[in-house]
Amino acid sequence: PYLDSAEGKALSDEDFEVFRRCVQTGIDNEDSGLGCYAMQPDDYKKFGGFFNAVIRDYHGDETGKKKHVTDWDASSIGDGGVLDVRKLGFKEELSMRVRVGRNLTQYNLPGKMDQAERISFEKTMLKAFESLIKDPAYGGTVYSLTPDFGNGEANPNKISDAKYKELVDAHVLFKDMDADPFLKSAGISSDWPYGRGCWQSTDKQCIIWFGEEDQLRIMCMKKGYLLNEVFDRLNTMLKAVEAIDGIEFATSDDYGYVTSCPSNLGTGMRASVHVKIPNLTADGTDKKAKEVCKPIGLSVRGTGGEHTPIGADGTVDISPSNRLFIKESEIIGRLYEGIKLLMEKENPAGATSNRRRSETMPAKVGVLMAMKSKESMDELTDSSDDEKSNKDTAISDRAAAVVVDPDLEPKVPLVPDLMKEDSTKVVVEADNPMPLARKRASTKQGQRRPTLSRVGSSGSESNGGNSRLSKMSFSSRDSQGADSVAPEKAAASPSAGRKFSSKRSSGLDRLVMGQKDEPVIGVAEKKEE
Repeated sequence: PYLDSAEGKALSDEDFEVFRRCVQTGIDNEDSGLGCYAMQPDDYKKFGGFFNAVIRDYHGDETGKKKHVTDWDASSIGDGGVLDVRKLGFKEELSMRVRVGRNLTQYNLPGKMDQAERISFEKTMLKAFESLIKDPAYGGTVYSLTPDFGNGEANPNKISDAKYKELVDAHVLFKDMDADPFLKSAGISSDWPYGRGCWQSTDKQCIIWFGEEDQLRIMCMKKGYLLNEVFDRLNTMLKAVEAIDGIEFATSDDYGYVTSCPSNLGTGMRASVHVKIPNLTADGTDKKAKEVCKPIGLSVRGTGGEHTPIGADGTVDISPSNRLFIKESEIIGRLYEGIKLLMEKENPAGATSNRRRSETMPAKVGVLMAMKSKESMDELTDSSDDEKSNKDTAISDRAAAVVVDPDLEPKVPLVPDLMKEDSTKVVVEADNPMPLARKRASTKQGQRRPTLSRVGSSGSESNGGNSRLSKMSFSSRDSQGADSVAPEKAAASPSAGRKFSSKRSSGLDRLVMGQKDEPVIGVAEKKEE
């Protein structure tokens, strides 16, 4: 035991009391992970016999000799440091977030601060915030929870309870720390809400929390295609903050940047990216994603954080597991590599999944999709404005249906449960036969439900002769069970974004699908009663 060691026995009464506070959260909370927090920046050295064993065990240093190295230079990764995820197959912007924990050398860590020191720390940071606000690259606003600065001095940045709730709901500010039993036992949440608040930039992409588990949590977030952008901006902001007079971040020769919890030492960084992988998560779990990410040191979790479910659209949060004994540039590289590997597994998974689905479809059955309006197409897809305008030319303002010719298989996936009472909506583009989105649709009782039948094929109708067409018929069954069948021909124009012409008939309009090289979109319009 540490207290029986030479170092432990040599502790003064004052140092012993500090050490007791370091481990109090572990004593009070048996389910605590590490069960300890540093109280002062030099605790990792002063109580080195204890903390060194905990740190190297937690961070996996079997040699006991590793030293942390700080290095943000990612120029050897990607295209000279430019990490464009569009080259990995992404067509949608990624949601990216990076934050680091930092503490100032001249103050105790939050667990040992009293109310007066918390107020003093906030005032010190106000000078840094003023500097950022004057910088056009940041601007912004300070939101403070501190009731007053003591001795009758008002806090000009104090916000109302309603504003605080708004900022918490928007994930701009942190929740009431005093409700956390681990932070409470460690003294980190003491004197709440004095010395707590945040600064947020004008563009809302940069935030600095003050008075949380670490004195400072500095973060950048944005949506985009360049993974390096959010890291580059955070690094630039860190340099700007530390360049301000009176601001010096606490560091350790062995462990890098000092943080309250030993788990965050080193980079103090948590970097995460939200990645949409509907095929890998088709079973409703992130198991397959973890199989890809774990070998390269990445964690996978739900979009709401630890122990939360994956997104309904298959979105997961991926982040590096390590903080210590890893360079910042390596964290950036691992994230990029993880995204690349996930996409490599995602696309084959989708192709395999779609082939299996199509094999279960009857040979002569097409796929029917109910659409409310052209606005529904915009809602279901994340296409660019140009892509949407092309689709809109083929979408009616009234209730419509999209049918896929089974002869196009396997290029166009046919999903069995589309034919059930509750059907899955699938949108198919002329230049991309893969499903873009799926949502549940239902047919209300008493309404007519269209059914589809194949009535033959024709190799003629093609303006320009570059697509063969087949005749398709709709049958709309009324409440008495009678069928209204309206077979008609319609020609597809090879120009203008594969627009379709259709003729009105009783019940449902006709639509025609291409059979050869290019999948096409057909739209049928249901007549108003």
